[in-house]
Formats: sequence, structure tokens, C-alpha cells
Amino acid sequence: MNRIPVISALILPVLRRVLAAAACGFAVTWSGAAPAAPFFDRTDLFEVPQEGYLSYRIPCIVVSRTGTVLAFTSARRAVSDWADIDLMLRRSLDGGKTWEPRRIVAQDGKATIDNPTAIVDEQTGAIHFLYQKNYAQVFYLRSEDDGATFSAPVDITPALEALRSQYPWNVVAPGPGHGLQLKNGRLVVPIWLSTGGKLHRPSVAGVIISDDHGRTWRAGELVPPSLICASETAAVQLEDGRVALFIRNEEPAYRYAVSHSRDGATGWTTPVLHKELYSPISFGTAVRLSGAGDGRKSRLLFVHPDSRGKTEVIRWSGARPRDTVSVRLSTDDGVTWPVSKVLEPGRSAYADLAVGRDGMIYCLVERGEIEGNNLNTRYLSVLRFNLEWLTDGRDTLHP
Repeated sequence: MNRIPVISALILPVLRRVLAAAACGFAVTWSGAAPAAPFFDRTDLFEVPQEGYLSYRIPCIVVSRTGTVLAFTSARRAVSDWADIDLMLRRSLDGGKTWEPRRIVAQDGKATIDNPTAIVDEQTGAIHFLYQKNYAQVFYLRSEDDGATFSAPVDITPALEALRSQYPWNVVAPGPGHGLQLKNGRLVVPIWLSTGGKLHRPSVAGVIISDDHGRTWRAGELVPPSLICASETAAVQLEDGRVALFIRNEEPAYRYAVSHSRDGATGWTTPVLHKELYSPISFGTAVRLSGAGDGRKSRLLFVHPDSRGKTEVIRWSGARPRDTVSVRLSTDDGVTWPVSKVLEPGRSAYADLAVGRDGMIYCLVERGEIEGNNLNTRYLSVLRFNLEWLTDGRDTLHP
């Protein structure tokens, strides 16, 4: 029996559609199913002055192994880094469509507790959570039930004592935003240290790590101190196993700096300013959207205030306006970031990123004007969008 005509009749129409899609610049898929439709929406989770808090800042968002979305914030009684602060959480059990009421995860009288930093443990399912108290101590707690409850906080500051011989710090803070778990299970939390007291400068960046799922912690090596005031830092693992740190700094070039380590703890390279990643002197963060581990091409996301057209100096440190928070896409592990899209065109500042099991992207962002205050924002909002929205349909995760 001659099967060639039958097979050709089945394959040729599919092949023509694939070639046509490729010619138009769309992602090539082999299943015959259409890509997902572009999607974007926004939900305000916290608003000044709910419950007497005058500022909701320092976003941290993660998606648990079972799909629960956890959005953390620093709820401040005053507009100050040294305010009476409670760490608050809202959870979503349906992918960000609806949210549970806000509740306090950590508080300590009128102490300054801040810099919420969470990591989802893909091996155990636990949620690891770190924060600082009075910029002098770092505490750790964990949840075994997707953030429904948390353990009592444990002071892990002794893990940082080994760094005093290299840098005599009197200020310490983790993150902020999500931390990182490596493919081998290691937990990596960026930190920054300062000798400047309440001024928070000069400063250097480094990491603390855990190789036993949060039971014990130890300090990694400091990033070479070549930057003016290296501070808030985000970490992502590259396809070759290295870890990249994206570092806030006060260099006059207004760019994030990038440093690499082969194991996420030691041998950090001298930071290099990335010409495409503008920083008004603010936190920026990165997350992996896809990669070889899930059988897809490498895609990294980076979110930052991209106000490069505004040269007004708003603080004595040289900071420029924080607004126009934008998301960028890289398909070469952060070498270039050719795709960019504005998430918040107005007043906006810190943001954090997470990716759901279905590829949905979550961005928790400070946004909205408060008249007369260019350092505060009115809302902490969660934005949900997909790769199709980011690329205007030119790329898709869902063939």
C-alpha cells in the first residue's frame, strides 16, 4: 500500500501554516493549537491610608508550588524607612482573581521591621520568609501551608557575623522582594550592608545562603566593592548554572550593575553597569519566565522604573524620579533586553515579579500619586499579564 500521498496530504497543510507563522514573526508551534490571547489586568491590594497606615511599600510576591499567590508588603505608620512597620500579607487561591483579607505576618511593637523577602521551596513546598528588624538583625520564619500560618521568627543575624572582618557593618537588610532557589536546592537571599547608620551609605552587597531548606544559614562572599553604594539586589539563575545579581547603586551613569557567581555564594565578579537597564536609583528585580528546565527557550524578565527621560534630581543622593515602571524581556540570559513595555505610565516605584505554573506573570508594584510627596505612593497593586501581552502576540508559552 502506498502511504506517501496520504501522509503528504496530512503534513503539507500543517507545514504551510508553520512557515507562514514564522514568516510573520510569530512563535512556531507544532501542536496546531492557537496561542493564548494577550491578557492584562490590575487589582489594588492595599491603599493609603487603610487601617491608619500612611504608606504601603516594599512589595514581595511569590507563587507557591500548589499555585497560591502570596503578596507581602511593609505597612508603615509613617512615610519613613524607620517607621513603626508591620509586615502584611494577602493571598489568592485562584490565580489572582480574588484575594483573602489582609493580615499581619510579622510585627514587633513599634520597631522597624521591613524588607520582606520570600522564597518558594520547590523541593519541600515550604515558603521561606526573611526580614530585618531596625536594620540591625535578620529574622527567618517559614510556612508549611502556603502562607496560611507561619512559624515563630528565628534570629539568624549570627550568620552574618563572619562578614564583619571584611566589612564592619552596622546596617543590614535582605532583599527585598523574592529570593532564589537554585536547581540544586540552595536558597540564596541577597543582602546589603552599610557602615553609615540611618543614612544607609556607604554600602556593599552580598548574599546569605541555606543548603538545608532554611534550617541553617551562612554568609556567602561580598560582591567586590567597586560601586558607589551597592544596595538592594535581585538574583536569578542563568541557564549555565551561574547566578546573576542585579544591583541598585548610585553611579552617575544611572544603570543597574550586574555581578555573577558560579554557585550563588562565592567568587562574585566585579559588577558591570548594564547599558540597557536604567535605574533612577531604585530597586529593580528579575525572574525566570521559562528555560531549558521546562523544555522551552530561555526567557528572563526584569522590571524597573524606566524614567530615563526625566533628569530632575529629587534627593541629595542624586536620585531621579521613580515612575514609568516597565517590564523587559531577554532571550539570551540577560545579555540584551530588546523587548520592553510600560506597566505603569505614571508615578510608580518598587516592584516585584513572580510567575505562575500556567505562565501567568504577576507584578506587585507601588503606584499612584500622593500630592506633595514624591517618595510615597497611594496603592500597592498586583498586575497580571502574559507573554502574549508583553510581546503583542509575537511570542507564546502556550502552543
